[in-house]
Amino acid sequence: MLDLQFAVNGPLTIRPELYLPDRFLGGSAVGAGFWLLVAGHVLTLAGGVLAWRALRSHDEPERRRWRLLVPLLAVVASVGLLTAPVQSDNGFLLARAAFEGPWPALGGYLLLAAALPLAAVLALAAPSEDVARGALGGLAAAAFGIALPPVLAGLFRDDLHVTWGPVLALVATAIVAGLANTKLAERAEPELADAATLPGLFWWRLTTGLLGLATAVAALIGAFAPQVAVTALNPGATVPVSAAADSPARWFLLVAAVVLAVPAAGVLVPKTAALARPVLGVAWAGIVLAGTAVLNTALTATQAGNLAGFGGAAAPVFGYDLGAGAAWTFAALVLAALAALAAAGTGVVEREDAGDGTPPSKNLALVVAGAVLAVAAFGLPVFDVAGYVAAGLWSRFDTPSWGLLTAAVVVLGAAALATRARPRPAAALLAGAALLTALHAAELPLVGGSLGGASPAAGFWLALAATAALLAAAGMAGGTAAAGGRRGA
Repeated sequence: MLDLQFAVNGPLTIRPELYLPDRFLGGSAVGAGFWLLVAGHVLTLAGGVLAWRALRSHDEPERRRWRLLVPLLAVVASVGLLTAPVQSDNGFLLARAAFEGPWPALGGYLLLAAALPLAAVLALAAPSEDVARGALGGLAAAAFGIALPPVLAGLFRDDLHVTWGPVLALVATAIVAGLANTKLAERAEPELADAATLPGLFWWRLTTGLLGLATAVAALIGAFAPQVAVTALNPGATVPVSAAADSPARWFLLVAAVVLAVPAAGVLVPKTAALARPVLGVAWAGIVLAGTAVLNTALTATQAGNLAGFGGAAAPVFGYDLGAGAAWTFAALVLAALAALAAAGTGVVEREDAGDGTPPSKNLALVVAGAVLAVAAFGLPVFDVAGYVAAGLWSRFDTPSWGLLTAAVVVLGAAALATRARPRPAAALLAGAALLTALHAAELPLVGGSLGGASPAAGFWLALAATAALLAAAGMAGGTAAAGGRRGA
């Protein structure tokens, strides 16, 4: 995905090891090297599939050490890869972070950011110790292949400078590679199993709750801090007060932060933790849904402001950069991913504690209806405003579209898990999915209201219908859980 940018618009590619411009180009002109590069990627992918099929096993995996630390390190590496790979003094190489860059490079970086933690989890779930070590070694090698060239370019070229992101990715993956060379299997100690269960669950819940609250705090700051930093380039020029653009989605991000903060606080309370944790495991996507909409304002404002005087006769008066609000919003997105990972790990530990004695909840018709309506709702605009075209999944794919896609995938995942989960967790998962679709419907007053003259669109009504279906399914699952509790009593 990263290298497909060469075919779409090569001059916007930031790959110092493959492309270093020395003049302005208006488009791409790929040569034979590009096709050899793509062929190498295809062959590597085919080799990986064959290797995975050869090593797959139906044996039960052993409990692994570092099963929390390694995925967290992979997430840290992902964060580093999403930042600007180099700092550039070269006017023809506009080094930018992933969210400031073009498609498909943005898609490639986001897929990479998701793939590294997933690879870490799959590696630690492998039954064979050798396969687990090899998979972690492959993870480290892949991250090094992306992060190392920009660092070397910053060290050896005068017009490029090293940034902290790739260095952070290198350090995190180096630690993963070091841990891969240690003994990964835990030593079985049956006599201590019961004693270890409760503290383990306590720490998992504590980590999940604190990460959820930290995400909410970062989102709150991102909602109100300036999204654009404006600097005067000419002596004596005064920066206008209105130059720091406020995002029309800031109230949307504020509500998403509150929606996440409530279950995050509930996870920290023992009596409510079991129900709050599945809700948090879905509600984190609301931060991505609102955060990408807020970031879109900052990215659009900086790009438009910096290009306003490009090629003109007059020198630009102001420089536009991402402000503190954009940085905090981006931090909220990263923390939301960490909270989701911690919530998933907590769910695994809770499942081990509870056992499989309770049959799963079955509300298939309502769950499927809610999931289908939710996907349609996230794919269509919630409001109509004259002269405004909202980002979507099937048309005008832009930065907010990644939030819509994330929310749709999370709702689908929650619905699928709810059909196999025990009644109480199923009810909580479906309630969290309903919160997400209701949050999407709330864009009408929260975002459309600030634009003026907004009217409901198809996405609004579909989001309301999805919310009703998911709430009904959650109610049925909750009723099943209550009936089972009375029978048990």
